[in-house]
Amino acid sequence: MEKVKNVATGSFEEILVDDGFYVLKIQNDRSQVAQIQRDINKRHIQFHFCLKGSGKFLFNDGGYALEVSEENSLLLYNTQQDLPLDLHLSPRSWMVSVVMTIRKFHSFFSEEASYIPFLNAENREKKYYAQEAVSPAIAVVLSQIMNHNLHPTIKKLYVKGKVYELISLYFNKTTDAEAEQCPFLADEDNVKRIRKAKELVIANMAEPPSLKELAKSVGLPLKRLKEGFKQIYGDSVFSFLFDYKMEYARRLLETGQYHVSEIALRIGYSTSSHFIAAFRKKYGTTPKKYMKELA
Repeated sequence: MEKVKNVATGSFEEILVDDGFYVLKIQNDRSQVAQIQRDINKRHIQFHFCLKGSGKFLFNDGGYALEVSEENSLLLYNTQQDLPLDLHLSPRSWMVSVVMTIRKFHSFFSEEASYIPFLNAENREKKYYAQEAVSPAIAVVLSQIMNHNLHPTIKKLYVKGKVYELISLYFNKTTDAEAEQCPFLADEDNVKRIRKAKELVIANMAEPPSLKELAKSVGLPLKRLKEGFKQIYGDSVFSFLFDYKMEYARRLLETGQYHVSEIALRIGYSTSSHFIAAFRKKYGTTPKKYMKELA
């Protein structure tokens, strides 16, 4: 089961991984704060990871708040009261959230419960909140969950594998996991440079720099840029950009405020016909037909 929801001023994609276990991919590429709400009861544990920008989680009708900034995470666990999602996501911010039932989570660690602080007998009925920095290894997995170019039939399987990997890395507090990563990706500086490259192509999507210009801008050899981008985002720079532009165009169409020709120019197509052909290639329909389906 997979669905895209629109709530208040925000939207999120929800992917069901297993019974009582799902992932939320939350993006706010607008210039205003987006408010995302979802019911989550006390039978669930929540992991929230901020890839970009920042977000504020509100509790008790706004009486209490926890802020999560870029490259940081928030774990929420409270068996005494419901913790519904009330997220105020800052402009141009991305969040990945993993939510699962406590029963499901306990099944992962049934033999090693004492290894996880809040799973031991003393704490398992108490509340537990934790905020931690995101490691480079986790950052790679988060980027792969958020950005991938896969056939719909294997998308759920791919996300499921990545979420299990994410949870494993989150609870592995030793340095061994980092050592086993590809040396390029385990280097935090390299990961940051690749992220910067992604941000540059997005910011200049109408007239993107060449690969040589991009490599020079982020201070990486061309080969390392191409290999690193593929490893983190699962696609080449310009294939990733194509998917991003089509998704951006789709969201503009959904607002009903732009003509096809305007959107074409915004994302770098000199003619509407080229944009229409690209949109059809991505979504199997034309922009006008897509807008009619929304009406």
